[in-house]
Amino acid sequence: MSRSAVDLTTCLGEYTLSTPLVAACGTVGSVVDFAAVGHLEEYGAAVAKSVSGTPWPGRTPPRLAGTGAGMLNGIGIQNPGVEAWADEVGPQLGAIPTDIWGSAVGKDAAEFARVAEVLSSAGVTAIEVNLSCPNLESGRMFALDADASTEVIAAVRTATELPIGAKLTPNSERIVAIADAVVGAGADWVVLGNTVWGAGFDIHTRKPLLSGVVGGYSGKPIKPISLRCVWEVSQGLPHVPIVGLGGVSTAEDAIEYLIAGASAVGIGTAHFASPRVGSRILSGLRRYMRRQGMSSVRDLIGSVEPW
Repeated sequence: MSRSAVDLTTCLGEYTLSTPLVAACGTVGSVVDFAAVGHLEEYGAAVAKSVSGTPWPGRTPPRLAGTGAGMLNGIGIQNPGVEAWADEVGPQLGAIPTDIWGSAVGKDAAEFARVAEVLSSAGVTAIEVNLSCPNLESGRMFALDADASTEVIAAVRTATELPIGAKLTPNSERIVAIADAVVGAGADWVVLGNTVWGAGFDIHTRKPLLSGVVGGYSGKPIKPISLRCVWEVSQGLPHVPIVGLGGVSTAEDAIEYLIAGASAVGIGTAHFASPRVGSRILSGLRRYMRRQGMSSVRDLIGSVEPW
């Protein structure tokens, strides 16, 4: 089978991606700066770092910590605010060789909607709604509450005509119900998932590794958790398109997500160790497809074989 015979295009509902790889939010900065070191043409889309309606200072250091196989972060979504982001980054998006998704975050539904409206005019091709950040007054994530998530997605849906992806959390015990709620409110696909809660402590100073103690744990160890979320939503809601991510650093990882039911696969923490990891994953995916006699990556999606 020739190289050209391998079709890597995939779809999230009516939205077509040139490849199933998505550069995950928070790991490629504004995307513009990452373009100089990463091969973004290998990605179907890249998600810019989340922005809010007003500038957020983020947490005080320390905000990042290695934990062996994984990583803890408690950055607090530091960003300059959506207007400043649109003015600085928006004019540069046209030079990026892939689709750019904006990422909206806020403290309430109205802020999410305002961010989505500004992002839509800045040149992004889709809006990822970051529901899996702890910004409710109670300290709980929007993505843990179906009603709160529905309110946010409904508000964003009225603010933009662009496709919407709802980014959920693997910390939820009701991931299928939350996914069903956000799609019912207007999301075109779900992103499964995000970091899981974690903490660490320095045994010499006896201080937490992060200033906020609890942060987001990412990297290879969370892959089985995220895969479980993808499989459960795929089985419970087979009509809902899924971007699966968490612990992806090899072609085999990406293939697992596709088999479990994801239509696209996000790459996150692996970018910190290898900015060009997407090229390696896509090459491995092509080789696998040729060995399997597959002409389209869509043949892999949801192809899990039961015992």
